[in-house]
Amino acid sequence: MTSCHNAEDPIKKVAIFGGTHGNELTGVFLVKHWLENGAETQRTGLEVTPFITNPRAVKKCTRYIDCDLNRVFDLENLGKKMSEDLPYEVRRAQEINHLFGPKNSEDSYDIIFDLHNTTSNMGCTLILEDSRNDFLIQMFHYIKTSLAPLPCYVYLIEHPSLKYATTRSVAKYPVGIEVGPQPQGVLRADILDQMRKMIKHALDFIHNFNEGKEFPPCAIEVHKIMEKVDYPRNENGEIAAFIHPNLQDQDWKPLYPGDPVFLTLDGKTIPLGGDCTVYPVFVNEAAYYEKKEAFAKTTKLTLNAKSIRSSLH
Repeated sequence: MTSCHNAEDPIKKVAIFGGTHGNELTGVFLVKHWLENGAETQRTGLEVTPFITNPRAVKKCTRYIDCDLNRVFDLENLGKKMSEDLPYEVRRAQEINHLFGPKNSEDSYDIIFDLHNTTSNMGCTLILEDSRNDFLIQMFHYIKTSLAPLPCYVYLIEHPSLKYATTRSVAKYPVGIEVGPQPQGVLRADILDQMRKMIKHALDFIHNFNEGKEFPPCAIEVHKIMEKVDYPRNENGEIAAFIHPNLQDQDWKPLYPGDPVFLTLDGKTIPLGGDCTVYPVFVNEAAYYEKKEAFAKTTKLTLNAKSIRSSLH
């Protein structure tokens, strides 16, 4: 295995996180349902734990209370001395690390699925943190194939400075699941159905793997983050242009140099600079206005995985 974890070990402990962001309701709704009735997430020999990660934010239907829970799972925050002075999400991160980690240890959960919604038109998206992880590439290939003809995209956030310390990174195999478009604080039946199917296929893959099924070598197309693009701003730091209508809802579609990207109130178009085709994602995401991100540029590449098989068989 090229992965730093031995993908041949059977998977024993899986968690499904909802409510990492308290206003992304599909994960909240599904996890609460599975806490009441977990039949559809159970697989023989597998311990599956549904969990609400940010209950205070869920109660208030807001993204977070003090700071973004999905950005504080770095070793510095996880190692801070516990006190009431710490932001709520940092304290919560330490609790989650205690329950499902510790991060980077043998005792941590094998897999964490972290359920998210986006206001962007991204459809079904799987978020990958490590391009050399054969096990997850195989899983994502299985999910993509099972969902077809419904498209399912893979967003690779491996980057020296843009990768962030996610809630799911406590696990040996972190899996981000992002489905949209859905407004914050809203539930859409179609989006819920898609996320539910993604989890079903993922758990089926783990079950098949644990049962000894061999998965032959495979390849998947992924979109790797290149850079994040801010809105044009005036001298006061206020937004001076918005996403151009030609770009709105065009996540994953090719964007060519010279194509319209932003539009000012007086009708001036600001085009894409540079000399390469990019694939935009998180276009006009509501939660990213505070992060000064209008969209992220990605590039398309293919990842290959070796065959994998559980060592028990």
